Amino acid sequence: MPGLYEKDIYLWSQQQAEALRRAARAGSDLPIDWENVAEEIESVGRAEKRELINRLIVLLAHLLKWQAQPDRRGNSWRLTIAEQRRRLGQHLQDNPSLKAKLEGTVSAAYGTALLRARRQTGLPETAFPPTCPYTAAQILDDGYLPGDL
Repeated sequence: MPGLYEKDIYLWSQQQAEALRRAARAGSDLPIDWENVAEEIESVGRAEKRELINRLIVLLAHLLKWQAQPDRRGNSWRLTIAEQRRRLGQHLQDNPSLKAKLEGTVSAAYGTALLRARRQTGLPETAFPPTCPYTAAQILDDGYLPGDL
């Protein structure tokens, strides 16, 4: 466990919260509000997961716009996609245990990304796939840009 905080704060927070709850169930006599302390530590992990979802929303929205509006593709969109991939990659390096949650998180982020892409493009819902058309590998791949819809 030493160093886990620096290597994967998401995993550390989940493990620490569970350890605190075990200590509370074991009847520790320390004057600590065990459940709320565990909840606060767990919230650190939730914040890391929210950051993952937020990065995915921005990236997915730009991939959708890239795909749906080939005539509007430009260097700005390409650089935003590259930046978000880099930030997403860094976040996953800082929290490697979140990689196992990536597929489910992509699904959770896609709905919001779809709304964002619709709002930013003015295109109808039918202009976009109802479910995420990209695999986690494609989303993370620096060389991948989707073709036209």
